[in-house]
Amino acid sequence: MDKNTVKKIMTFKSGVFVFSSKFFSEDITQLLVETKILHATIKDIPILPESFASIEEDVIRKSIFGTAAIEGNPLKETDVQRVLSEKQKAEKLKDAEQQIKNLKDAYDGIHHFVDTYRQQAAEMLKRKEVSPFVITEDLIKWIHGLITNGILPSTNIPGQYRNHPVKVGDKEHGGIDTPPKIFEDINQLMKEFCLWINSEEIIGLGPEIRAALAHYHLGLIHPFGDGNGRTARLIEAIILLSSGVKYAPLMLSNFYYRNIDEYFMVFSQSRKNKEHVVTPFIRFMLRGMVESLREIKDRIIAFVRVLVLKNYYQRLKDTKKISQRQYDLINSISMPFVTEELFDGKSPLCIVYRNISKRTALRDLEKLIQMNILTVTEDKKYMLNALMLG
Repeated sequence: MDKNTVKKIMTFKSGVFVFSSKFFSEDITQLLVETKILHATIKDIPILPESFASIEEDVIRKSIFGTAAIEGNPLKETDVQRVLSEKQKAEKLKDAEQQIKNLKDAYDGIHHFVDTYRQQAAEMLKRKEVSPFVITEDLIKWIHGLITNGILPSTNIPGQYRNHPVKVGDKEHGGIDTPPKIFEDINQLMKEFCLWINSEEIIGLGPEIRAALAHYHLGLIHPFGDGNGRTARLIEAIILLSSGVKYAPLMLSNFYYRNIDEYFMVFSQSRKNKEHVVTPFIRFMLRGMVESLREIKDRIIAFVRVLVLKNYYQRLKDTKKISQRQYDLINSISMPFVTEELFDGKSPLCIVYRNISKRTALRDLEKLIQMNILTVTEDKKYMLNALMLG
């Protein structure tokens, strides 16, 4: 057992509440190392601004869909895309649509917040000062206010702690839990939470562990009438984003949604552990980080690979190793195709081969296959060989 800090707080009506950073280091070390290696690798890969914007837009959309779906939002991902693309806010949105609009506002808000923090941190670093990212009650309430603005139920007041009992969980995922019941206890625990999560000991565990612990303990306290899960996941994300990790912090919500049963189960397993060991939840979160970072790495490398291939095709044309027509064909291919598409009058590839015989077209295809530029699929379709340069 390592990192076995336990902080017990006696509340007025809810008994003893435990803040715990107990975990088995041997169960998470490999995941933590892989997370750091992947993060460092991604930082070193050059990416064009337009590619960055494309990835970020997709990540935010999927993240908003995932974090809303976990809480029962019925909108499909295509519906989420539609709501996010609407420029003007309707006078009266349905709650499901309002949730999506609110989450976009919250995501924009935390990005601005993190950018401001990182600029200030950079200036302090020049003066050889250290400024760890601090989680405050005001920050948590602000995020919750953005998330639940204008949404029922009436038992929830945006940005304010609840003063009524709630129940969370179900029998299928480890049982039902009753978080602290009254405002006085919640108010006390949230102050203690901020002191604990900002302590040198917890900050010293690194942003990944700290983010997981923040997510988990906010879920335990369940301080608001609604929106607790979304708020906890965004606090987790903001801790990771402030440490310089891109993309993956927001992708975690989609990972949790894809593995929703396990998400609820590891939370319950950690909550019910009599020794207050939170390894199951931390390990699950780190698995999500690794999966998300791998996906981002692959996507960025794919962008880079396309740029390298386009440069290579240009060089082949300039050195007369392929003709202008063959070069135009290569740059017109967006998906696998059959020979007939070169002449059917419907495919964009027809533009390249108008007034060209089928025999000539087949010679072009054969040459590009021999040069390893094209490959043939099992169903006899031609496609670009993305791995031709290794």
